Amino acid sequence: MSGTRISATLVIDENRAIACAACGYALGPAGGPWKDAARLDERPMQGAGGAPYSNAERVLLRRFLCPGCGALLDTECALAGDPFLTDIVKV
Repeated sequence: MSGTRISATLVIDENRAIACAACGYALGPAGGPWKDAARLDERPMQGAGGAPYSNAERVLLRRFLCPGCGALLDTECALAGDPFLTDIVKV
């Protein structure tokens, strides 16, 4: 996928959209949030990282996946119900 790379997994394409670097799936306009357009997978962190997360039943690992090809685009940790961390890149 060609375009201006803004992260290891995202590009700004020729239509000025944020897109998956692997397949070109457009996730939203450049300069705006894109995570709402991604496929979301949330799982409890409890036990995910060994002993440090043994009491983390309220902490979630959020994985944002490309709806087009399934590539992992980003991750974040959050409490249930917290809004997504907004990553806005201006190019």
